[in-house]
Amino acid sequence: MTTTHDKETPPELLAELRRISARYCLEEGGSHGPDHTERVFQNAMAIGRSMGARLDILAPAALLHDIGRSQESRSKGGLCHADIGADMAEPILRELGYSEEDRTAICRCIRSHRFRGDTEPESLEEKILFDADKLDSIGAVGIGRAFLFAGQIGARLHNADADHSATVAYSGEDTAYREFQVKMSKVSKEMLTPLGRKIARRRHEFMETFFAELNLEIYGSVLQAAGE
Repeated sequence: MTTTHDKETPPELLAELRRISARYCLEEGGSHGPDHTERVFQNAMAIGRSMGARLDILAPAALLHDIGRSQESRSKGGLCHADIGADMAEPILRELGYSEEDRTAICRCIRSHRFRGDTEPESLEEKILFDADKLDSIGAVGIGRAFLFAGQIGARLHNADADHSATVAYSGEDTAYREFQVKMSKVSKEMLTPLGRKIARRRHEFMETFFAELNLEIYGSVLQAAGE
């Protein structure tokens, strides 16, 4: 018998949520395109199932979590996409037939998912979405997305010699390495679920190895990089 906590979103509703999400996320593209949304969705479902969370809340929250992203990008980070996305999601969810209680829960997940946001995740579903999104910002996929974002805004390849506390987001100094120093290196310590923490630790170790190698190849000698 299906309980509240293992209830799945009907396939036709999932398809409609994906269609709506893609309309906004394709506008942003790059590191925050529909492929990022799908990975966050899959992360959230996996963690949610392992923890007995409400999957019917997590699914729409994950699929709509970045629909405000393009507005944040246009503002060069002046606006918070999590707050914008939550406000945008409410009428969408109402149109799709979600109850007021569920709309509130879903929008609260969206509003609290941002690493640098002002709203702290409180419910189980909010914590799971936070972790699901953060997992896609670290490890091999996180590094790839960081370089992709840097390319989108015209940043250079590497700036390990810069004081990253003095550099500016959405500028030519906003490299993948800056993102690692400012955000990615801290993510594993900010995770909110046991499974999220376990996955994050492994991905963090890979990032340390990768950026150490990148620094060696750029700032070391050719012989050092070759292990000679």
